[in-house]
Amino acid sequence: MEKQSEDRQPNNSERNAKWWYSTFHNVTAMVGAGVLGLPFSMAALGWGPGLIILILSWIITLYTLWQMVEMHEMVPGKRLDTYNELGQHAFGEKLGLWIVMPQQLVVQVGVDIVYMVTGGASLQKFHNTVCPSCKPIKLSFFIMIFASAQFVLCHLPNLNSLSSVSFVAAVMSFCYSAIAWVGSVHKGVQANVQYTSKATTSAGSVFNFFNALGSVAFAYAGHNVVLEIQSTIPSTPEKPSKGPMWKGVIFAYMVVALCYFPVAIIGYYVFGNEVKDNILMSLEKPAWLIAMANFFVVLHVIGSYQIYAMPVFDFIENKVLVEKLNFKSSKILRFVVRNVYVGK
Repeated sequence: MEKQSEDRQPNNSERNAKWWYSTFHNVTAMVGAGVLGLPFSMAALGWGPGLIILILSWIITLYTLWQMVEMHEMVPGKRLDTYNELGQHAFGEKLGLWIVMPQQLVVQVGVDIVYMVTGGASLQKFHNTVCPSCKPIKLSFFIMIFASAQFVLCHLPNLNSLSSVSFVAAVMSFCYSAIAWVGSVHKGVQANVQYTSKATTSAGSVFNFFNALGSVAFAYAGHNVVLEIQSTIPSTPEKPSKGPMWKGVIFAYMVVALCYFPVAIIGYYVFGNEVKDNILMSLEKPAWLIAMANFFVVLHVIGSYQIYAMPVFDFIENKVLVEKLNFKSSKILRFVVRNVYVGK
């Protein structure tokens, strides 16, 4: 029995996480390389709409996250540890599963694919910046290098075991965001800077507006794993998990604000409508600083990948293979499932 519990370790198997773990996990899940594209989104939206959308997105997503935290223990004597369980409570056991499960898997697997490419691309930019005279290397090779780190980390058993990785990733997200806006301040407002839209047609303006709206919405993603994060926090009738979880969320959103608002506002103010879709490309120099920022992105995305992958591992291993298909829970099963997922 002891061996089985060692082999089979779902995300909620260790409910001993501290409140600051939720801060690390939420920052790692939410803040991504998309923050570097916020000035470009501001250029498409303009000062007024851009600031309104940025602030409203922060408020609305914080409110919806509060709702998720409250719903985690809304059923007396039971914890809704996953979106699947929440969906089953709302719509019934079968219908709820099929309404929620496909959507969550599409989001989480899709985000992991994006992060795999982003990690490889940032590693390539780091290489090209550090060694501009070196022979060009294809992006696919850098993606394979990035994946090698995931092949190692994917064998950590659950979210709790990712706390150190998540902490490093959260710090890295703050660091490359700081490089983006501090570098912009140092560069100074560009000559003949303009803040009008570059679109020459009404259709172009509308397309750019909605594209920017989507970019801002994507930047505030991260709710997909909030229930799984909360499931790792201990709870008693006297001290429910929503207390420490909400405390961690507040601190996480303070970090998000410190990352997003300076980058978006200062980046747009300095470069205007000429800002690139990645503000690091607008900074250009010094090369060592750009290389450092790209390397920080790589380290952050390494952690983000695992935050989104862990619930997928949990679902495939425990819900599908063990409970539905009667596979024996073992380290071999975990080894195969996780390696196949990363190498997919």
